[in-house]
Amino acid sequence: MDLYREIRAGFFVIAGPCVIESRELAMSAALKLKEICSSLGLTFIFKSSYDKANRTSLSGYRGTGRLYAERMESGLQILNDVKEKHGVAVLTDVHSADEARIASEVVDIIQIPAFLSRQTDIIITASETGKTVNIKKGQFMAPWDIKNVVAKFISTGNKKLLITERGTTFGYGNLVVDFRGIPIMKEYGYPVVFDATHSVQLPGGLGSASGGQREFVPTLAKAAVAAGCDGIFMEVHPQPDSAPCDGPNMVNFETAGDVLSVSKALYELINTR
Repeated sequence: MDLYREIRAGFFVIAGPCVIESRELAMSAALKLKEICSSLGLTFIFKSSYDKANRTSLSGYRGTGRLYAERMESGLQILNDVKEKHGVAVLTDVHSADEARIASEVVDIIQIPAFLSRQTDIIITASETGKTVNIKKGQFMAPWDIKNVVAKFISTGNKKLLITERGTTFGYGNLVVDFRGIPIMKEYGYPVVFDATHSVQLPGGLGSASGGQREFVPTLAKAAVAAGCDGIFMEVHPQPDSAPCDGPNMVNFETAGDVLSVSKALYELINTR
């Protein structure tokens, strides 16, 4: 069974550290998350970004390497090593059409960040690679606006699309989740993922970095599964408080395991006829 068919067949998980910090961390995190998901019978995709281009401040950590080209080359190599050693699918963000082409040679799923979710060229190019693509709904978009994104993506003939809900901007420095958006977006015919960790982010909440309220991740994840999402996205780190990127909204492995165990049980309850 190919990856997209497997994703469509049941509940799935996209998880991993926000950004690649080292080969050792990526390898160990992927193995631990694979073990958690295997024990629960869940399809697992390892997520970690080789470059976090959208940082609150200039000093924000972006990845392994001082220059963009270094971060991309080393990051993709690490993702390829994770894929080959642990036998898991891998996902990373891209920030341009050129990046989509290059990353498609390594990753199984290309992810288009929320802030780029309306950028036609990157959507079309990512679709043309033939890979599965996860498009994160922009914080500034209504759920029904996704129909236009879907139309752009499938115009190439590629229908291997995932849509991710990650909260909507609410005033300054806050996000809220309108769970009505999950069934609305499911009407367009593609799996809807819930980003349980970015949805508790407080953009710019620490002044020169984003804050977060990770204590609400379990609550929002359960609500999203109850609302009908098909998969959960979580950024997971062995020591979130010491992570150089998105630490306040990431969870540790123990919390991730608990969230996924309950989420799977809820999913099965809701989808058992």
